[in-house]
Amino acid sequence: MHVLILGGTTEGRVLAGLLHGADGAGDLRVTSSLAGRVATPRLPAGEVRVGGFGGAEGLAAWVRQHGVDAVIDATHPFAERISFNAARAAATAHVPLLALRRPGWVPVAGDTWHEVGSLAEAADALGGLGDRVFLTTGRMGLAAFADRPEWFLVRSVDAPEAPMPARTEVLLERGPFSLDGERELLARHRIDVLVTKDSGGAATAPKLTAVREAGVPVVVVRRPPVPEGVPTAAAPEEAAAWVRAVGAARGQRATDPGAGLSMEE
Repeated sequence: MHVLILGGTTEGRVLAGLLHGADGAGDLRVTSSLAGRVATPRLPAGEVRVGGFGGAEGLAAWVRQHGVDAVIDATHPFAERISFNAARAAATAHVPLLALRRPGWVPVAGDTWHEVGSLAEAADALGGLGDRVFLTTGRMGLAAFADRPEWFLVRSVDAPEAPMPARTEVLLERGPFSLDGERELLARHRIDVLVTKDSGGAATAPKLTAVREAGVPVVVVRRPPVPEGVPTAAAPEEAAAWVRAVGAARGQRATDPGAGLSMEE
């Protein structure tokens, strides 16, 4: 059985490790595909490919050519294009697809959240909220803030490229981040507003606690929906169980070709 993981996230790496190290893993081939947007990615266990597929058609062709039996979309919650390409490709190639999505963040008592639907809306929402912005939306969408007059602290794994706000300081760091570290960062840079995507997960969540303690408002970009009809898992262990179920069904069909067919089929 060949499983393709569209990865690049912590959950994707954990899942690859679970599948690669599972009992009987000799019967399970795991390939993780990384987009290649990070210069030095953390590589998962098993086989790894880097780069795009050429859209949904290219992905479907790759799935067929390499005998993929199941696809798991473990990309970033905001990688909307690849998620919809994966849904179309899986339908075209007639292979099962699962979306692995870490749960989103939810506000708690003491939070001051302003939820928006896009980076452009996040930039518009900044007016009157603060003058020193901690921007943690990644390096790919800074153009949305290029015309803003506020001062920005941009944190990303790799250096961003123009266009970006005129008053910008770049901090190159990779999570996970500690609560004490986030508290110190807010104080040192005198941050009075945070802009973030609802990426979920624990690696970058301490910033939300730190701004809550400091009374700093947050502009939160809502995550896009998973493509309609695609089942989801919230944790790598749940996705691994799904793979085992797909494998069991596949084995049953191999020994009983009529298994799972209706009378009409």
